Amino acid sequence: MSLAFIPSRALLGLEAPPVMVEVHLAPGLPSFTLVGLADTEVKEARERVRCAIQNAGLDFPHNRRITVNLAPADLPKDSGRFDLPIAIGILAASDQLDADRLAGHVFAGELSLSGELKPVRGALAMAAAHCQQGDAAALVLPYDSACEAALVAGLQVYGARSLTDVVQAFAPADAQQPALPDGWCRLQPDPARQAAPHYPDLADVKGQAAARRALEIAAAGQHSMLLLGPPGSGKSMLAQRFAGLLPPMQPEQALSAAAVASLAGHFSPDQWGRRPHRSPHHSSSAVALVGGGSPPRPGEISLASEGTLFLDEVPEFPRAALEALREPLETGQIHISRAARQAVFPARFQLIAAMNPCPCGYLGSRIRPCRCTPDQVRRYQGKLSGPLLDRIDLQLEVQALPPEELLTASTGESSAVVRQRVVAARERALQRQGGPNQQLQGLALEASARLDAAASSFLQKAARQLGWSARSTHRTLRVARTIADLADSEQITIPHLAEAMQLRRGLLHQH
Repeated sequence: MSLAFIPSRALLGLEAPPVMVEVHLAPGLPSFTLVGLADTEVKEARERVRCAIQNAGLDFPHNRRITVNLAPADLPKDSGRFDLPIAIGILAASDQLDADRLAGHVFAGELSLSGELKPVRGALAMAAAHCQQGDAAALVLPYDSACEAALVAGLQVYGARSLTDVVQAFAPADAQQPALPDGWCRLQPDPARQAAPHYPDLADVKGQAAARRALEIAAAGQHSMLLLGPPGSGKSMLAQRFAGLLPPMQPEQALSAAAVASLAGHFSPDQWGRRPHRSPHHSSSAVALVGGGSPPRPGEISLASEGTLFLDEVPEFPRAALEALREPLETGQIHISRAARQAVFPARFQLIAAMNPCPCGYLGSRIRPCRCTPDQVRRYQGKLSGPLLDRIDLQLEVQALPPEELLTASTGESSAVVRQRVVAARERALQRQGGPNQQLQGLALEASARLDAAASSFLQKAARQLGWSARSTHRTLRVARTIADLADSEQITIPHLAEAMQLRRGLLHQH
């Protein structure tokens, strides 16, 4: 009887709990049994592993009773990531591999019938969790997955293109095999090798000085924003250029965004350090936006984490989907709970929403008259609830320019120039309170606001007259703090508050 133990890792949300693949070969009727709460994809590994070992020119123990246990038994396992460790375990138990040389390595990978290694979903998320848990073992992955995992600093990552490459790398010492197979290599973690991300330039936008200013304020303070205007006014164009105004991503931010994209199977190494920009269609369900399923998968708000989530034609989204955004906008994360599994995903996104002012889209337009009745306008705008609007810091009306004005309008500042002011304002907020102004709460907001006497009296009077809630008043104060930071002012003055009130005056559901 022979026994082998091969370390691997499962994937549960952004967590990667360790799994020990135990392989037992015993005499008896030939069979291949796989146990350990394995999903259908994992159980199908029996046929993939059998064919891969044979087609790689290796000996499969046909006349033995093979039992594979994926421990712990109460942890759900899915996907084909356990193909490689199962195959390695069978070869080690049958003395075709040196078990001592396998020590200190963690294996994951899907096998094709020919023995070629295919990439696995969530390789970067698995590597990040592996590093955070302080595991010093080296990762052995398919080559494409290893390129992802190598972006995590402090890890030893080896990539292989086929099962034969792995077998040659861990062959017994007396075997006549080359020391370094052609398809086997160690990948060095070097995020700095990635090129600087490229974004659409704000200089492409003609006119729209008020909208450009609002974008700068939103980027400097990490504020959410609603753009209201007729078709063709440039709302989508402005939103697509917002990510280029944000400061360069810190390594931990880049790793968090890349791990979520890897988990969803959307990541490639050339996207490292690029702010995500997600723009789901208005037919998306609540699960598509916030995540869900079994096993839990990240939704659009998590894929947009550390970047922007653009909801065009926001009133057309299902009401339940929009209301599901309220908690993530406040907390920056989403908890997904199912009967068998729970997962927590990051949701530190900036919301940029856009909508027409009415069903026909031309209410208040200087180009075409509106043909909607007041009741139609009220019903259309009423699709956005008051509590959701209360959580959107900036609400801006964007007017479409007539053709003659658009042709003669001058281009504004480039994204690089605006980004310099945004970075300076963010740095002031970071030095003052350790985070962006949008996150200020309670006493921290009062301490950082630094209102002078005239500004304090002005804010109280305006809040009473406009009937603002405490949340609306606090959000106006945060926006004013950002405007003051852009002006390099230690105190918030009346002009800062006045501009913030204009951007928070509530184009919809006015009190």
